[in-house]
Amino acid sequence: MKANTKISREKRKQKLKRYLGAWILLLPAVIVLYLMIWRPSFMGIVWSFFKMKGYTPTEFVGLDNYIQVITNSDFGRVMWNTVQYVFWSFLIGFLPPLLLAFMLNEIVHFRTTLRTAIYLPAILPGVSILLLWYFIYFPNETGMLNMLLAKFGVDPYVWLNDSRFTIIFIVIEMTWQGFAATMFLYYASIQGIDTTLYEAATLDGANPFQRFIHVALPQMSGLVVLNVVRQMIGVFQVLQQPMVMTGGGPNGASTSVGYQMYQYGFVQGRVGQALALGTIVFAILIVATCFYFYLNKKVEENQ
Repeated sequence: MKANTKISREKRKQKLKRYLGAWILLLPAVIVLYLMIWRPSFMGIVWSFFKMKGYTPTEFVGLDNYIQVITNSDFGRVMWNTVQYVFWSFLIGFLPPLLLAFMLNEIVHFRTTLRTAIYLPAILPGVSILLLWYFIYFPNETGMLNMLLAKFGVDPYVWLNDSRFTIIFIVIEMTWQGFAATMFLYYASIQGIDTTLYEAATLDGANPFQRFIHVALPQMSGLVVLNVVRQMIGVFQVLQQPMVMTGGGPNGASTSVGYQMYQYGFVQGRVGQALALGTIVFAILIVATCFYFYLNKKVEENQ
């Protein structure tokens, strides 16, 4: 018995020595995660049950902050706006990176030049891009789109000031700015497909569209599904676009959950309600993230 105990201790010491270097290398990352993500998230959840004076908890109020957030007349509209952001980003932003990745794989000449040109929006500063599109959508005759309309004798259109289509116009900008990174993920996946499948399809008389539908898409379906879920999680947290381009307007038509949290916490001074709304969003995204990891596991098992 003593001999077995001694052997197990030796094994534990050997494991400790083996993994000590790895843990030392991981320690800075763990510290940063604790200070920047885990601790603030935990404190935000705890403080959401308190009455806040500035950023100091003063009095425990239970679910009062949550009740004020949910019963606020803006809550339903803000959640519906955020759902629209997710819906339109999927409808508008799903196909362009996928199709462009396949087209880039099909062409022979100027592929490197096109890759560089396509990736440019991803390396430009985010706020400068938002301001650029703000002036593209500018509602008077000096806006770029209205200047184009004027060439055809069409009166200026209000663009972002039209509450019916504001979210759609913002999503178009989001798609233009963010599709490059997603496109290169798809492009790398397409590059990894066995070329003999393309050759066999070509010999059978398949055109590029048929090769995309019957060869490329089935081979990369797992990555496509994961990117759709990841995109939904990312768009649900949209903040910069409505803040810079519309200020949440017109009449709150483009206010997202993220922008509403910003308004609560930094403009209106309702920090407790900002934390409560943040906790609600955190719970929703935790469910979506768990679903993402579940899908990721299934994709890995099927590969």
